[in-house]
Amino acid sequence: METTRNKLAGAAFKALPLGAIKPAGWLRNQLRIQADGLTGHLEEHWGDVGPDNGWIGGKGESWERGPYYLDGLLPLAYVLEDEELIAKAQRWIEWSLASQQENGNFGPQGTIQSVNTDINKKHDWWHYMIMLKVITQYAEATGDARVVPFLTKYFRYVQEHIEANPLEGWAKARGAEMVLCIQWLHKETGEDFLLELARTVAEQTLDWTDIFHDFPYWRKVEEWDWSTHVVNVAMGIKTPAIRYELSGQNVEHEAVHRGIDSLMTYHGQAHGMFSGDEWLSGTSPSQGVELCAVVEYMYSMEHLTRVFGEGRFGDIMEKVAFNALPATISKDWTSHQYDQQVNQIVCNVAPRAWSNSADANLFGLEPNFGCCTANMHQGWPKLTSHLWMSDGSGGLAAVSYAPCVVRSAVGQGAAARVTVSGEYPFRESVTIAVELDRPSEAFAISLRIPAWCEAPSLTVNGTNAKLNAVNGYAKVEREWKNGDTLTLHLPMTVKTVSRNLYAISVERGPLVYALPVQENWQLLTKRAKFHDWEVYPGSPWKYGLLADNVYEASEYDIPYQPFDAEHAPIRLKATGQLVREWKMEGNNAGTPPIYPKTEGQEMAELTLVPYGSAKLRIGEFPLIGEREKAWKKKV
Repeated sequence: METTRNKLAGAAFKALPLGAIKPAGWLRNQLRIQADGLTGHLEEHWGDVGPDNGWIGGKGESWERGPYYLDGLLPLAYVLEDEELIAKAQRWIEWSLASQQENGNFGPQGTIQSVNTDINKKHDWWHYMIMLKVITQYAEATGDARVVPFLTKYFRYVQEHIEANPLEGWAKARGAEMVLCIQWLHKETGEDFLLELARTVAEQTLDWTDIFHDFPYWRKVEEWDWSTHVVNVAMGIKTPAIRYELSGQNVEHEAVHRGIDSLMTYHGQAHGMFSGDEWLSGTSPSQGVELCAVVEYMYSMEHLTRVFGEGRFGDIMEKVAFNALPATISKDWTSHQYDQQVNQIVCNVAPRAWSNSADANLFGLEPNFGCCTANMHQGWPKLTSHLWMSDGSGGLAAVSYAPCVVRSAVGQGAAARVTVSGEYPFRESVTIAVELDRPSEAFAISLRIPAWCEAPSLTVNGTNAKLNAVNGYAKVEREWKNGDTLTLHLPMTVKTVSRNLYAISVERGPLVYALPVQENWQLLTKRAKFHDWEVYPGSPWKYGLLADNVYEASEYDIPYQPFDAEHAPIRLKATGQLVREWKMEGNNAGTPPIYPKTEGQEMAELTLVPYGSAKLRIGEFPLIGEREKAWKKKV
């Protein structure tokens, strides 16, 4: 098999630099809500990333929390073009750049949880990896000429010490984060030592290719292991793709697909994630999944899209982003959960069959553990910066259709401005307007055609155009003119997905739908701005759905915050019945009954809303009536 030693294997797409894509419509509003909430004000109210943090010269927390926070703050600042947020991020960047020593190392020294520069002692590389990702994003957004020599000097330091101080613990599980940054620098400089270093780091990293290719975790994990920790898994799924860039070996590609299939078979949840209150936890809809895993899985899908150029990864990215992400953060972005549940009927301090503490599903500032408080901020900004990519041949690829404005060179060097509107995923039609600084230019626009869409259609300037999707993308190649407009119609039909014990989830397009339970928010801990809340139910939740339901979709105005159950812009009407024997188990909704007893119960008209908008909800329902048998349809 042919491999290359002095260059990277070709990736299908190339990410556009941070700042090339700006959010519009509901997405811009979502980012603005984030900026006005925890992300924009965390430094003022949480000491771990406050003035005493070691990454800005203090003597306080000096491990991952500062870099984690900046990994969301910085891209948010630049996609919003918010000067106040940019100034906040710049303080961290300036300190890090100025901290570099003669030997190339940088960052906090001699402070809490910092790396010890004595090479005879253990060397923790993990938290530096996060800051390296931040610095590469900063370089893309600003073109700061200091970054390339800074990184080159640091990676010379790594090269000198990595053999004597190999990756361990978190760094070993997450080594691909460093490889990504080494590859980024190699693309800038072409220096051969960087690829040799990348291979060394990849070899020291946990063998995720083996784990995902022949997945061994077929049931809920009961004890700690680096390879079953849910955040490590969410980050690790992109490792084979990063290794593929070094080797070009097809086994890496195969391992990704086998790994995703296995994760969803043995631990999959209705919102597109796999479970993990701390480690992989099976398919129960009352099992938690950690917010850190949500944002890291999104980031992994962005890189899998970049490397392999397949629509499947965009499908997953959207499902997680539009469902699991908003579900676990309050609508005003002033509190979040550590763990969310598909069937979430109460958020309170109570013991659960999880590995976390009793407050893990509270909405608060720092429930259970502060990693998510620091790391949650990257989700929406990085989604924004990966909505479109370059195809490497002068064309563009649409990864997702959330509203945005893209600026990029196309064709033979023309400057293009591409405006995406239509408020997808809350609407079915997407409009893509092309503006060029030249009269015409030949290039391709590749459109992701979601696997859930059975009858997509496209017009260009009002004329029907053929869609021939290959690996989930339909390429439209032509000589484009200034003012050309594409209209992509993606009909969304309601479907139910059969899950464990014949329970069902309801989907329409990329959105999962849930029964919202009336929310009674009760203050638990009051602070100056970011409080802790328990949430108790104020309406019945024990509903099953009829097998022969006819779901009716209705559209409403799209509010400033579309992930708000009370003002949901799209809703489904359904029919259900109360299931009397559906009980609580361990302070959660119990297992949905496989044969629900509903004799004598009235038919109830239910309104389902997008999953991410309901903080108390049922998202996986007992099925009432005769199940549709897929095998019977094939006979």
